[in-house]
Amino acid sequence: MDIFFQVIKEAQLRQVSKAGDPLENGLLDAFKGLRRLIGRYEGHFTAKMDFEGRYELWAVKGLIIEGRKRKEVFFASAIIQSTYVGFYFMPVYVVDDMKALFGELLLKLLKGRSCFHIKTLDEELEKQLSEALEKGFELYRQIGWTQD
Repeated sequence: MDIFFQVIKEAQLRQVSKAGDPLENGLLDAFKGLRRLIGRYEGHFTAKMDFEGRYELWAVKGLIIEGRKRKEVFFASAIIQSTYVGFYFMPVYVVDDMKALFGELLLKLLKGRSCFHIKTLDEELEKQLSEALEKGFELYRQIGWTQD
């Protein structure tokens, strides 16, 4: 399994290098800010990927989701892509009206259902991300999808 994660890490680093220097285009700062926000929940979830450019939190525990046994469920991640930092937020799949809980600025960055394209992280966006993460965490806790 370690080789699997090493291959993913190497591929991710190659992808980041194609985008140029993350320091020059500001993506590394946005990634570090997102990583810090998501990382607040690490005691309730497990970081399955945690290296420069990619950070993922999962609940690793026995679960039954829609009648099927699962060993884990994804919570959130930040991944440096070629021109943005992807913020992937899975609680949107649990509640149909979850988007109503996002702030206006955050909604403008939504691409698809659960991916946000973030290029810079300012105070207002950080506040809206923090609020969304807290609401998603509380939702997961209520249905028993956290590790505590």
